Amino acid sequence: MHPRSVHLVIFDLAVLLGVLLLWAPLGSRGQNDTEPIVLEGKCLVVCDSTPSSEPAGNALGLSVRSGTGRVAFSATRQTNHEPTDMSNRTMIIYFDHILVNVGSHFDQESSVFLAPRRGVYSFNFHVVKAYNRQTIQVSLMLNGWPMISAFAGDQDVTREAATNAGLVIMERGDKAYLKLERGNLMGGWKYSTFSGFLVFPL
Repeated sequence: MHPRSVHLVIFDLAVLLGVLLLWAPLGSRGQNDTEPIVLEGKCLVVCDSTPSSEPAGNALGLSVRSGTGRVAFSATRQTNHEPTDMSNRTMIIYFDHILVNVGSHFDQESSVFLAPRRGVYSFNFHVVKAYNRQTIQVSLMLNGWPMISAFAGDQDVTREAATNAGLVIMERGDKAYLKLERGNLMGGWKYSTFSGFLVFPL
């Protein structure tokens, strides 16, 4: 082979090797980014370098963005029984009918919501006292600590509601419920509601 031809072949190989070296970091970077893989306009999966925030069972840090991540509940009180079914020790306010329970994280028997993952959650409550001239105080409790409270104490109405709403950060396994911290609900609490949902995960 002519010496000039040998020099051209070596030059071409050097150029090709340089291109491959420049391309390699770009290709590997795409695997570590958390940009979604898009196919036909729909987000399929996200490669997450910190999978600890994902629910258990996800392998390789892959987070499936589907309806399974949706969390919401809404419960009401449809009967007006005296509060004999309310624990005198915990004073948790119970609800006997579930309207929505996406993800099944609200337990009707205990009326406690169990957070399935870390995130920002929205809660609102509307607790009605009937034929009761006492002032009541209702609090949204997070793991036994009051986060937000509401009062109802008008002496001139037969029905009045303690109502409030707010956002809280919950860790996986945290518990949220309503507690009667002052007064009583003699006469019942029919038409009361308690609702919540996951705004976004953290």
